[in-house]
Amino acid sequence: MFDKILIANRGEIACRVIATCRRLGIATVAVYSDADRDARHVRLADEAIHIGPAPAADSYLRGAAILDAARRSGAQAIHPGYGFLSENAGFARACADAGVVFIGPPASAIDAMGDKSAAKALMQQAGVPLTPGYHGERQEPAFLRAQADAIGYPVLIKASAGGGGKGMRRVEASADFDAALASCQREAQSAFGNAHVLVEKYIERPRHIEIQVFGDGHGNVVHLFERDCSVQRRHQKVLEEAPAPGMTPERRAAMGKAATDAARAVGYVGAGTVEFIASPSGEFWFMEMNTRLQVEHPVTELITGTDLVEWQLRVAAGQPLPKTQAQLAIHGHAIEARLYAEDADRGFLPSTGTLRHLRLPRPDAHVRVDAGVEQGDAITPYYDPMIAKLIVHDVDRDSALRRMRQALAQCRAVGVTTNAGFLHRLVATGSFRQADLDTALIEREHDALDVRHHPASAADWALAAVLAIDDGATAPADASPWAIADGWRPAGTAARAVTLEHQQQQRTLRVRRHADGWQVDGDGDPLRLRGRVRADGYAVQIDDRLYRGDVVRDGNVLHVFADGSQHRFTLHDPVAEADGGSDHGGSLLAPMPGRVIALLVEPGSRVARGTPLLVMEAMKMEHTLQAPADGVVNGYRVRGGDQVGDGAVLVDFEAGAGD
Repeated sequence: MFDKILIANRGEIACRVIATCRRLGIATVAVYSDADRDARHVRLADEAIHIGPAPAADSYLRGAAILDAARRSGAQAIHPGYGFLSENAGFARACADAGVVFIGPPASAIDAMGDKSAAKALMQQAGVPLTPGYHGERQEPAFLRAQADAIGYPVLIKASAGGGGKGMRRVEASADFDAALASCQREAQSAFGNAHVLVEKYIERPRHIEIQVFGDGHGNVVHLFERDCSVQRRHQKVLEEAPAPGMTPERRAAMGKAATDAARAVGYVGAGTVEFIASPSGEFWFMEMNTRLQVEHPVTELITGTDLVEWQLRVAAGQPLPKTQAQLAIHGHAIEARLYAEDADRGFLPSTGTLRHLRLPRPDAHVRVDAGVEQGDAITPYYDPMIAKLIVHDVDRDSALRRMRQALAQCRAVGVTTNAGFLHRLVATGSFRQADLDTALIEREHDALDVRHHPASAADWALAAVLAIDDGATAPADASPWAIADGWRPAGTAARAVTLEHQQQQRTLRVRRHADGWQVDGDGDPLRLRGRVRADGYAVQIDDRLYRGDVVRDGNVLHVFADGSQHRFTLHDPVAEADGGSDHGGSLLAPMPGRVIALLVEPGSRVARGTPLLVMEAMKMEHTLQAPADGVVNGYRVRGGDQVGDGAVLVDFEAGAGD
């Protein structure tokens, strides 16, 4: 086994590897960019070495800098995590040339599976079933469109060198193909440095099922059963679970054999994942092989009782696999949810900022939290905006689902917008509860997931109003008349007016303090609150119901957390309004830092609400900004290729002009 390893990654996977190494008595070396100088993985490691500026291309993708850090620290091996250099065959070879162990598959296997087109040809030779499509070298748009026409729509365009949902587009008709191809190629070039694509038949109502495989240097290959990763958004996984619901023993054996055949065909060593598309009828086809550990590997660990990072270290050190296929078995059910800093109500745009308040579920025998950040850390525009992975495990799927709902309801984050509320609504949908799974589940459950169908209640408004005027309040325990702080006046109990804004609604509420609580008057019947409302949580009785949760104040914004939802209320500021408010009321602003890719309409054009106006690239993904209302695009303040900051004015837009 190794004495010291270097972790060529960041975030939760770096923290996870450090934890496993610490348990095994292995010293760790972290690398970090300017943006990660104070990151959690840096604080946890035994040593840390700076490798460059914030952009990944100048730091975490610089193989030479990482190898130099390994040499300087005396690390014997490098763990690449996932992403960055984890599937870079050139880096794996450079490690071998430098006498440093690359904790991953041999470069030849990465080469074989790194190009999806070549991998398809290899799998065909190995007898692994393939999705119908074009996997060749020709890349002329007209030729690829002709191939798509011959395959039949819908089709899926996929980056040959990619993964993680980047460089993928579903195309419904021939007329849409060229635009989708251009967008896909731009994203693939930016994310992977390779614009090559393939075109495949899009399978209707597909499930995405993947098999975890592991090989060693002694010729042994096993699979650790399957994961269902069907719940996706823009081809990026949102929820994962193991085992796959509805999987029969016969189908599991067939898919396991196909996956191990694929691994043996390339002489695979280490952790890998063979991904399949499965039809409702039970057929399945090879999609791709990821030659690394996957983000969702914890669900496999929990149902098999293994530590796959430890397996990686032992195999890389030349040891045989810790278990044979016969010794592996499934125990219970596990579900993983990815908690991201992103705004589900604004097209899942990444959210950047400082985590001024962060509370995650307390880990126990049923709940695991893999986090890469802590309260006070920053979510920057340079990397994937994942905050944590929540993983639950129990005896069966229904029990695990209850655990997941509870875990998501306990998430509290202020400073960035998160998808916690969206995830809580997602696991409560009928489709997910009943395991009616396919990759279009999120689109199918659109109405149930729309936050507009989950408005803040009168109790939420009342709680925010109480905290706005009575921070730290609680009903007094002292019965002395001198201790009664109820605002009594000779003319009656005093009331304070509070004006709050929430989702473009504004209400003025009047709050009266009583000995045992508060009375809040607003648009409807008065609400009487009895109990405790403090900055660290509330427990109040309203009519015959007890409400529990948290209220976090962040400047003039009050965040009310309850039942898996987070509602933001802004205290009305009459002084700011008197100053005239924003100077950009008629403009479209950048929702995050990024690069302008394309301007989509001519200045002076009249457009309908939702019309695409501009394409931005941020965090290696393309984001299309749409018209917020019917109106006129008077002009652009930017050009293609411009780098813009968060809040920069992009478009001069006049809502309703010409009516």
